[in-house]
Amino acid sequence: MFGSQVIPPNKSPHLRKSGSRPVVFDLDGEQGNTEMEGLLHSTEPSDLKIPSLPISTAAIMPSPILLWRFKVLLFFLWGVFCCKIGWDSVMRMSVNLRDLFLYEAFLYYNPLLLVTMMVWLWGVNLWVFAQSTISYAKIFDLDQNHLTHREIWKVATWMTIIVPISMTAYLYLYSHGEVSLAASQPVFLYCAVALILIFPFDIFYLSSRYYLLRTLWRIVFPLQAITFSDFFLADILTSMSKVLSDLERSVCRMVHRQVATIAWFEADSVCGSHSIGIPIILVLPYIFRLFQCVRQYKDTKEKTALFNALKYSTAVPVIFLSALKYHVLPDRWTDFYRPLWLLSAVLNSLYSFYWDVTRDWDLSCFTRIFKFNKPSLCSYLLHGRKWVRILQHST
Repeated sequence: MFGSQVIPPNKSPHLRKSGSRPVVFDLDGEQGNTEMEGLLHSTEPSDLKIPSLPISTAAIMPSPILLWRFKVLLFFLWGVFCCKIGWDSVMRMSVNLRDLFLYEAFLYYNPLLLVTMMVWLWGVNLWVFAQSTISYAKIFDLDQNHLTHREIWKVATWMTIIVPISMTAYLYLYSHGEVSLAASQPVFLYCAVALILIFPFDIFYLSSRYYLLRTLWRIVFPLQAITFSDFFLADILTSMSKVLSDLERSVCRMVHRQVATIAWFEADSVCGSHSIGIPIILVLPYIFRLFQCVRQYKDTKEKTALFNALKYSTAVPVIFLSALKYHVLPDRWTDFYRPLWLLSAVLNSLYSFYWDVTRDWDLSCFTRIFKFNKPSLCSYLLHGRKWVRILQHST
């Protein structure tokens, strides 16, 4: 009886809590105390220590796929909601006013919608570059904080949401008689876009906005050597010359307080089709590229740059002869200016087509299919991934 181990009950005075660890006082000497303490440690009662299990935050968070599907559903419902309100608003207008008003709404919001599409497609380009491991940051001389394709798509998503919301509010307010509030919608949208671009604080991707504005400045004033990003953005502007012209007409109507009216449709309107600002805005991107080519010839002495400048110069008579239609008599236009306009348009089209095929795209390599001279669109079509590997090696 005295030689065996004695396990005291839970209420024994020899067993008490010291923090969360049981302590046993002497029963039969130091050895008994050690044995008893080991036994109690191995069989610790549940009323002395209750373990706490940490709750993982990942267990309560939805999966990325489920979250993405929820966002797509909200985006789809938002699109249906805007289309429903816009359609009902248009149907409330009279038949005679409906077409003119829709053309005016198209004038204000079509440029921004096209810019939004361009941003989406630029994100697709960056995604293709990333998948092909092409160092586009080095090609465009970007810093380490440049936007990735995901951030570009995030910007495009917000643009896709905000621009149609403003357009829907414009249609709804005008159809319900709130003309002044309707007229303020495109004005607020254009002002917000301009303020975001020039906002000097470190929000809304300040470094990228500064890079865009700096490149635009270098395009307008080509006083330095032309970089890849300079002529790349200038080429984009030539493709968006009609968008820039619509922006000019929209801003002109906002300045002269002609928004939500049909005064612009009249022939003597300041912002009508006869406005001299339209051909000037249309021709500016081509003038910028022409100056860039002249600057490139000054730096490199390559005659190819002069022929490229000649291509852009052929667009100038097409634009200004077309604008003369609103400033000369109809008979004068039909007998003299229209044949000149057609001739200049054919010349510009043929020269541009020849230059794009033989120089920019280098599709002349189809005549020598089995020769691979330099990376080009034709080489990519003929040799697939080999073109990507050459770009990777060159960058």
